[in-house]
Amino acid sequence: MRILVTGATGNIGRMVVDELLALGADTVRALTVDPARAALPARVEVARGFLGRPATLPAAYANVDVLYLAPHLPTAAEACRLAADAGISRIVDLAGPKGAHWQGIEDAVEACGVPFTHLEPGEFMSNATLWARQIKTGDVVRDTCGDAVNAPIAQEDVAAVAARVLLSDVHAGRSYELTGPEALSRRQKVELIGQALGRELHYVELPRDEAIAELTQDMGAHAAWYVDGQQSLREHPQAAVPTVPALTGRPATTFLTWARKHANLFQDS
Repeated sequence: MRILVTGATGNIGRMVVDELLALGADTVRALTVDPARAALPARVEVARGFLGRPATLPAAYANVDVLYLAPHLPTAAEACRLAADAGISRIVDLAGPKGAHWQGIEDAVEACGVPFTHLEPGEFMSNATLWARQIKTGDVVRDTCGDAVNAPIAQEDVAAVAARVLLSDVHAGRSYELTGPEALSRRQKVELIGQALGRELHYVELPRDEAIAELTQDMGAHAAWYVDGQQSLREHPQAAVPTVPALTGRPATTFLTWARKHANLFQDS
């Protein structure tokens, strides 16, 4: 079985390649615009291209059985249509919560008629690096919606699920919500980062406009959208679900474990 991983230079796509190899996948092909940067193992087939340039896809899709579709909304419909034309038998897509920003990915996959599995992670733990600039320079984190609760997931766990779903057709037609193992408020996340660093961090709640100004330094024009999303979580907290351990056979990564592993991101080099 030949599996094509798109977005293989990206954080999750690169991890999916490694997970597939570790699980003994027969043939893995990786789509990347920069094979040298991807630093792919020698036994991985390399296809040069990008989902955003559909003309590069027919060659990459040739003789592929299963497709891992990275999220790229502008050309999702064409990428899926070309996958159907190429005779690909199954698509595993990375989208997001139903009805949210990435819904267009799932819509494009279903419209092309190829059997599918939707992966629907919520917020990644790595989004906590939004606070890195403040934590590197002091012990105060200025933020908003400190009581907004969700169950963030480690990207490594998303990749682990994706690899296992790609290797088995029993998941066809399923949608999997993916979360970490615990629901946490933003204040709790800051406290856990402090614990990982051996420091006491202090959370300061900001009103909406000040929070947007603070986050704009790190997120640019997306800051208002992000703050509004946190307000929604304050009103509708996200609970943790057991999908990751159910599909991988191992516990999902806790936020503290993630913070300890990536402590360098919050420290001056």
